[in-house]
Amino acid sequence: MKILIARLNHETNTFSPIPTPLSSFGDQGPLYGDAAYAASKNTRTGIGAFIDVLEKAGHEVVVACSAMANPSGTVDAHAYKQLSDTIVSAASDCQAVALDLHGAMVAESTDDGEGDLLERIRAVLPHAPIAVALDLHGQMTNKIIVNSDIVVSFKTYPHVDMYETGAHAATLLIGTIERRIKPALAWRQLPLMLNTLCSRTDIGPMHEAVERARAAQSQGMLAVSVLAGFPLADIAAPCISVAVVSDNDHEAADAVAQDIAAFIWSKREDFVYQSEPLAASIARANELANELANQPGTGPVLLLDHGDNCMSGGTCDDMNVLHEALKQGLDDIVVGPICDPQAVQILIEAGLHATVTLAVGDKVPLTQLGLTNPSRPLTGVVSAISDGQYVVSGPTYTGQHIHMGRTVCLETAQAKVLITETPQEHWDLGIFSHIGIDATQHRFVLLKSRMYCRPVFVPVSKALVECDGGGVTGADHTRFPYKKLNRPVYPFDTDTQWQRL
Repeated sequence: MKILIARLNHETNTFSPIPTPLSSFGDQGPLYGDAAYAASKNTRTGIGAFIDVLEKAGHEVVVACSAMANPSGTVDAHAYKQLSDTIVSAASDCQAVALDLHGAMVAESTDDGEGDLLERIRAVLPHAPIAVALDLHGQMTNKIIVNSDIVVSFKTYPHVDMYETGAHAATLLIGTIERRIKPALAWRQLPLMLNTLCSRTDIGPMHEAVERARAAQSQGMLAVSVLAGFPLADIAAPCISVAVVSDNDHEAADAVAQDIAAFIWSKREDFVYQSEPLAASIARANELANELANQPGTGPVLLLDHGDNCMSGGTCDDMNVLHEALKQGLDDIVVGPICDPQAVQILIEAGLHATVTLAVGDKVPLTQLGLTNPSRPLTGVVSAISDGQYVVSGPTYTGQHIHMGRTVCLETAQAKVLITETPQEHWDLGIFSHIGIDATQHRFVLLKSRMYCRPVFVPVSKALVECDGGGVTGADHTRFPYKKLNRPVYPFDTDTQWQRL
């Protein structure tokens, strides 16, 4: 059988000032056809799993495109249309569909990027089975449910099961094609906006909810997904959902969705994150470093600037956390990457070993929040220059080549500041080691990350402190000017009611 597969991933932060044109979807834009197939095969991604599982079962895969953009602002209407048109056009010649989507795409032309795409595909292939693999932070909608046969989302955050999720969806698609199963979908969405820091799956209420989903799968459900939603999108319902796939038993699927949703609602207070004032976070980090200094072993205290997180649409140039750390006298800091192409150009022109005073970061106004940080200069020596390339060793995006653009290390009296031409997540220690920095040997490491850095950096660190510098990915949602959000919604409205069926 000829099966259409495609990857279209974007987590849209509608408050982010970073634009999302077509060129954002890949190092040099999206890939199509054979190029998309070659780039996707043998990768630990959902689409990589589709290729492996479907080809092993003897099916022919037709790859429409592979397009993944880092989280940023609302997707350009032209970009969304071109990518959607590509997928829909390719669908007309296929008998089944498997899509590697995110679930939180907002375009200039639609607040439900995935739902609208699936609706168009269903119109072309009204009787073809459609399987969808989604991110844990996807926002479930009725259009997604109505126009899909199989929905499976990640069960880990940090996300280390992208491949497994794709394999799960593809396996169920094969079972549907072979008529061994007949998927039936049910779902619930709660009026509950999670804080993303409360959606980690190793501890807390999200862990408990996901474990209930796993238990339901072990007891016969084909797939059970808990989708946290993405609260930095100004849409009607950026809220947590439960999606269940049963084998031809909608009543059973509905009961499981209801049971897990009721559990989540009972734990709603535990999904609220209380941000610590920045000055207090930095002071606490300094105290921890002093307390742990004489303990055996090496390793830094991690400072996670979750208010300017690359993988939630942050600009990666907000300098509030670093300057507070410098103000409080912290030293032996490794920080970065700071995205500042202008500073990179100036430092490269100055050359290795040059002493330079210049403004670093704080170049991108946070227009949606009405904020502009003042320019604050740093003085240091250009200690290293690189092409900004390394290969991820895992566990997330294992084997992927990272291209950060030209990269410079500016060494000040208190910090080694890594400056790049593009925003970057901390997938690997290679982000620093590629330019000669051993982050494990310093007192503090300041990362513009919320969660993805943890599998790599936490094991080599002594302690971790979460810091909110006030950027566009901060945890205090009261700072964000929502206009489309359905109210009441918890925790904005603490008296919100949810009707338990």
